[in-house]
Amino acid sequence: MSTMTFGRYSFRDTFVHRLDARNKIFLTLLFMVGIFFQFNKWSTSLILSGIYIVVLLILMLISRVSLIALLKSLGGLWVLVIFLMAIYIFIPTNNPKLPVAFTIGTLEVHWDAICQSGYIIMRLVLMISLTMILTSTTKPMDMTYAFEWYMTPLKPIHFPVHEIAMTLSIALRFIPTLLDETERIMKAQASRGVDFNHGGIFKRFGAIIALIIPLFVSALERSEELANAMIVRGYDPKAKRTRYRLLKFSWRDLIAFLFIGLMFAGIIVLFVFDRTGEPIDIINFFFKVKGF
Repeated sequence: MSTMTFGRYSFRDTFVHRLDARNKIFLTLLFMVGIFFQFNKWSTSLILSGIYIVVLLILMLISRVSLIALLKSLGGLWVLVIFLMAIYIFIPTNNPKLPVAFTIGTLEVHWDAICQSGYIIMRLVLMISLTMILTSTTKPMDMTYAFEWYMTPLKPIHFPVHEIAMTLSIALRFIPTLLDETERIMKAQASRGVDFNHGGIFKRFGAIIALIIPLFVSALERSEELANAMIVRGYDPKAKRTRYRLLKFSWRDLIAFLFIGLMFAGIIVLFVFDRTGEPIDIINFFFKVKGF
């Protein structure tokens, strides 16, 4: 649990850390939308996937987010990965023209199904990685202000903007706290003889119960302590509030916005050409534009 980095802010003096939280949230969502565009040619999807991975690695390098920590955080996804691959690979298709990769008895496994499952897994990993970069480089309070700023147009209809933004901020803040609490309880229960890694299904179910009940009680106690602390300090969600630190759009945000915006615009152009005409092979498209 200590290797989980989602929701855990890590202070660094980097280009990404200094970006406006509102801009980071918008660009993260824009990047995620671009990832989900599906092209007819696998060569186009493959090259764009490589570009996504390179951009992600550059962002991790700039923001000093550990790649090893990311891989460890993704360790729990292997069950989901295997399940998705089984769905796409072993479900038979009615198209006999697709090239066959290998056969298992009478079942034919096609290359298209393997590529499709790999593409979906890549999207999932990229989404989790982008979210991890966002939460690792953005302070919880800055994220609260950003969410509240985006929901400002809803204030005239008396939508509880500040309350929802504060709830999201507390939820993000409690993720690493609950992970640390889970690790502490697991160690305490293991010292009492509870085995979380071995035994039959009923024994493991009992071990999970021995973990969940103390964790649930601890979460309720922390929630009550937080509520009491906010009441003692005179917190009133309906009162007019001022901020010590204001979010400001700087030249760094302009550079990041132009970079992600141009990349997204290029994806849109390729997608439009791909859907309105013949499927685009990005390699041939690149050489045609260059005049080769």
